[in-house]
Amino acid sequence: MSDKRDFLATAGVNTRLAHTGNVPSDYHGFVNPPIVRASTVLFADARTMETRAQTYTYGTRGTPTTDALCAAIDSLEGSAGTILVPSGLAAVTVPFLAFLSSGDHALIVDSVYFPTRNFCNTMLTRMGVTVEYYDPAIGAGIEALIRPNTRLVHTEAPGSNTFEMQDISAISGVAHKHGCVVTMDNTWATPLYFKPLDHGVDISIHAATKYPSGHSDILMGTVSANAKHWEQLHEATITLGICGSPDDSYQILRGLRTMGVRLERHQESALNLARWLEEHEDVARVLHPALPSFPGHEVWKRDFTGASGIFSFVLRVSEPAQVKARAHAFLDALSIFGLGYSWGGYESLALVVGLSDRTICKQPTEGPVIRLQIGLEDVPDLRRDLEAGFAAAAAVGA
Repeated sequence: MSDKRDFLATAGVNTRLAHTGNVPSDYHGFVNPPIVRASTVLFADARTMETRAQTYTYGTRGTPTTDALCAAIDSLEGSAGTILVPSGLAAVTVPFLAFLSSGDHALIVDSVYFPTRNFCNTMLTRMGVTVEYYDPAIGAGIEALIRPNTRLVHTEAPGSNTFEMQDISAISGVAHKHGCVVTMDNTWATPLYFKPLDHGVDISIHAATKYPSGHSDILMGTVSANAKHWEQLHEATITLGICGSPDDSYQILRGLRTMGVRLERHQESALNLARWLEEHEDVARVLHPALPSFPGHEVWKRDFTGASGIFSFVLRVSEPAQVKARAHAFLDALSIFGLGYSWGGYESLALVVGLSDRTICKQPTEGPVIRLQIGLEDVPDLRRDLEAGFAAAAAVGA
């Protein structure tokens, strides 16, 4: 058979997902790369051992299985290299440790994933890094916040839980003018719907726990870098001794094969429910970037090619004293929606969003924020389940 690399370079996304990260001819024709578990790797002779002049030298530095996943992610991201780490949070913290030192200043978007904020406010601060949070809508105005010692600008779009959009290209352009590294948590969109490196981002971060896995049973993060920043990122993960396991890499590779078609279903169902919720009398607002009513919709429409399956809405509660009781009643009445953290799996989930950590993007005043992860179930069943939640919430104090 002819080499398919040239063919895949111009192929559609689902074709690339089906065929990237595997070379059957390397493994006797078997379609999937095998799981190669390793700690010790043997060398042919002392000279080879001294110079490390072979592809694999120790388990923390990769195996054929982890390399296959990295190659697949590089193909999707357009990156010079990818590292695998044990969780989505580690995918954020490792590049922070790679590019920040004591005395540096870091700008972090205020709508950031809470565990990232916790890392910044505790460990990063204890290391002597000054952390400052900024408005996600700041765009090129971020220049006013950049100091002589600013080294890193962290972005996340849409923002965690409340889904604020960011003008990533404008922020990246300003940051690079001042010599800053730009990192982005792109978990919501995946590389299928937004390619950070094409918009000036240096380091693309993804919780592979979510859509690449797709089955709520794997923890992993991927970090992909452009050519300028790849060596420093790679050296940091070697120094820290952090790596993803071959078994989990194999499962993520399996998940990638269907990620495109799963995302299409997640997107369709989530938008169906988001539009329905916009018309619901018990909903004050729907926080979904793909809705024209959302403040950041035009940025989403310009830069993104799709939307995933997670969004939030504000439950209308007129009496402040009843906010928690009504939110809990809503959740407790659900049958299909599970009450759990994470997202990206086949099952729908719901939770009450906590926003007490925010300094700029404050809690909506109309009521509690309910975040929904829309899975692969039938939409009429999900509507029926949500209606039961609304009825239970309305009954509180009635």
